[in-house]
Amino acid sequence: MSKSRPSSEDGSAPDYDTAERKIDSEIDPGARAVVVAVLVLVLLVTFVLPHAGSATGLDVLSGSDKGLGESIALPSRIFVGFVAVFGVVFSVLALVTRVWALAWIALSGCAVASVFGMLSIWSRQTLPTDSTGGGPGIGLVIAWIAVVVLTFQWLKAVWNKTNAQLAAQERRRVAAAENEQNSRWGGPILGRPTDRKR
Repeated sequence: MSKSRPSSEDGSAPDYDTAERKIDSEIDPGARAVVVAVLVLVLLVTFVLPHAGSATGLDVLSGSDKGLGESIALPSRIFVGFVAVFGVVFSVLALVTRVWALAWIALSGCAVASVFGMLSIWSRQTLPTDSTGGGPGIGLVIAWIAVVVLTFQWLKAVWNKTNAQLAAQERRRVAAAENEQNSRWGGPILGRPTDRKR
């Protein structure tokens, strides 16, 4: 009795290539997911903490009068915007869906935010002498540290998955080459080469 090939519910053969591609497109953060979730929570808290003088992160993000009174520079606005979009939104999406592409987006955005966070702190420390704005607040410093750590967490997750994908692609390439070689030379050979008609 010959074994039948496993089939899906509709009677067709399962698509192993599609399933493998789906697995390859997902990340497995493991215990790192808890660290990422805590860092996202920390970033959310920094929005209600002072970023510059009495202006909170929400004031900087919304451009309120309190934020304008603290002479908020462009790097601070960009930093808070990147933290909200990539540090919070895309990090949560990547964590919930475990989609590799979303993790890449979160990594790229957090990396850019890390640079602008450093520029934000520097801009608050180099205000003109006649400026009424305050120096870097505790919320700005904590947000910058959190987004730097978050960047490294996403980097590890994406890098590990990329290495696994490259290894899987190499295995598929070797298997395809072996299958092609077997199909080319694996057929029956009738007679010896010297017996064939010229």
